[in-house]
Amino acid sequence: MTVPYVLFVVTNAAVIGPHDRPTGYFVPEIAHPLDVLDRAGIAVEFASPFGGTPHEDGLDLDDPIQRAFLDGKAHRRLARSRPLADVDVLDYDAVFFPGGLGPMVDITGNPEVQAVVGRAWNAGMIVSAVCHGPSAFLGVTLDDGAPLVRGRRLTSFSWAEEDGYADQDVPFDLEEALRREGALYEATTPWQPNLVVDGRLITGQNPQSGTLVGHAIADALADARGDGR
Repeated sequence: MTVPYVLFVVTNAAVIGPHDRPTGYFVPEIAHPLDVLDRAGIAVEFASPFGGTPHEDGLDLDDPIQRAFLDGKAHRRLARSRPLADVDVLDYDAVFFPGGLGPMVDITGNPEVQAVVGRAWNAGMIVSAVCHGPSAFLGVTLDDGAPLVRGRRLTSFSWAEEDGYADQDVPFDLEEALRREGALYEATTPWQPNLVVDGRLITGQNPQSGTLVGHAIADALADARGDGR
């Protein structure tokens, strides 16, 4: 049986906001879902808007999964991420956008990212994101001109979590932006795991939700192959 592939699209941003806060992708939001997918026999490849080595944020060396990720082959592959323009998302079975504050800089409103999301969705693929990663969905419209997220259940990093954490750094309220495009937004208590699955749209609220997202992607891919889990 063919091994399924997931494309992780990672931010290249290094700073955000008026105070040049250091940022990048949040390490657990790659390490945790990657660990689940790897154990399920699912392959992962990495792309970013400009290619190359993305900047890291949120590393916790007390977390054995993050330590294993830093020492593993996937981290070496991530250091050579492919430019998004050189990638055809239809070569994959699912696309995933990890968070960190960085996506608010170079993923949000990026025409190449929007094209990737729209192309994946129209092809019947699994589309997923965690934390600030759902900013990739903003501005994505379907063939009838409706926003992708309109009428769909999802979650993202909530404003209750942003307040006091990065409210002085982010350019907009992601929760409110998703609501404005018609998303049926759901959130739980700040910093608690939360997964929302609406058909092929899989989202997690915060860094604590990465493992849940990984399992949901693996389950969805298994269902698509008809082998169950």
